[in-house]
Amino acid sequence: MDEPRRAARQPNRQRVIRRRRTFTIAGIAVVVAAAVAVAVVVVPRMTAATTGAEATPTPTVSRTPLPEKPPLTPAEQLLARSADPNLCAVTFTGDGVTDAPVLEWQGALYEHLPIPARDGLVFGGWYSTPEDAAAFTTAQRVNAADAVACTDRQVSLFASWKTPEENAAEDARIPILMYHQFTADPAGVSGWLRGNYAYIGDFDAHMNHIATTGFYLPTWTELSAFIDGRLYLPNHSVIVTDDDADQSWFDLAVPVVDKYKVMATSFMITAYRQDPAPSPYVLRRSHTHDMHQAGANGKGRMVNWTADEIAADLETSGAVLGVKEVVAYPYGHYNDTAKQGVTQAGFEMARTIEPGYVRIGSDKLALPVQRINYGMGLDALIGMIG
Repeated sequence: MDEPRRAARQPNRQRVIRRRRTFTIAGIAVVVAAAVAVAVVVVPRMTAATTGAEATPTPTVSRTPLPEKPPLTPAEQLLARSADPNLCAVTFTGDGVTDAPVLEWQGALYEHLPIPARDGLVFGGWYSTPEDAAAFTTAQRVNAADAVACTDRQVSLFASWKTPEENAAEDARIPILMYHQFTADPAGVSGWLRGNYAYIGDFDAHMNHIATTGFYLPTWTELSAFIDGRLYLPNHSVIVTDDDADQSWFDLAVPVVDKYKVMATSFMITAYRQDPAPSPYVLRRSHTHDMHQAGANGKGRMVNWTADEIAADLETSGAVLGVKEVVAYPYGHYNDTAKQGVTQAGFEMARTIEPGYVRIGSDKLALPVQRINYGMGLDALIGMIG
């Protein structure tokens, strides 16, 4: 390029550079001015306290904390495992009670009620309200003869206590009723077993009386604790049993038990039949496996066999029934060897056919009964149990 043209263009280039510098400086000035303006606005607010004037409080944003959820109770922790509406958490309340809540099934009979212990006192039972617990209201006492009833899948039971002196003063006599076979004929049956057959109309009247006059129905576990002096039972208590599990028991008596919701025990000879429980209100217990037969001396095998043989038979019976708690001696025959065999097999109690009532301190391996024979109507029952 020739020199004249280069010289002519040089002034223009210088002007462009100067303009760019001017624009850059102007931009910086604008930014600085804006920053100063912001500083002018902010600084007085932050330094007002230093001017001697009354400071304007800086507004703060108030946030209300969310309420913390209370921890789950032990009963709620149990229920959290399942949403099943039929599950019920049972809480135990009362002085000296440390038992944890348990799960039961609504509408089913209670299965897991504890018998708490307290030094110097006797447990008086579980009740539906604190007032009933304080008053020992028999009709409101709850045990495994009662169906579970819940509100919102929970229920509380309340403990009561008595002194040993109060318990002894009750002088409770607990009758164990012993039935055998049943008949729908008011005239009864003929033959040598006639006395064994209770007329079903009489049985209905018996169960109605027990169900409607406030009787307490102890479990075998409770009876054992009562004998030990650890549990108070009212005199208005009764245990209903049937021997042999005859077909007439299933056909005639069980519907009556169901109708009145009276817990009863069926002593079953498991070599002869192994029927499942015909009702929630029927407990299956042992009448031995195969000892309901005569031995060498004409008496039952229970008093002819060795303790080991007796224990083996009862082990078989217990395995069939799924429980060992109590056994009814066949024909009522027993001796010390029989007691040894019963204990060796893991059974705690045994029932005889000897007349009498269970009291505090009774022999657990020789429980007496009140036998029900044909022709014993309601008046006869009232004479036995009140």
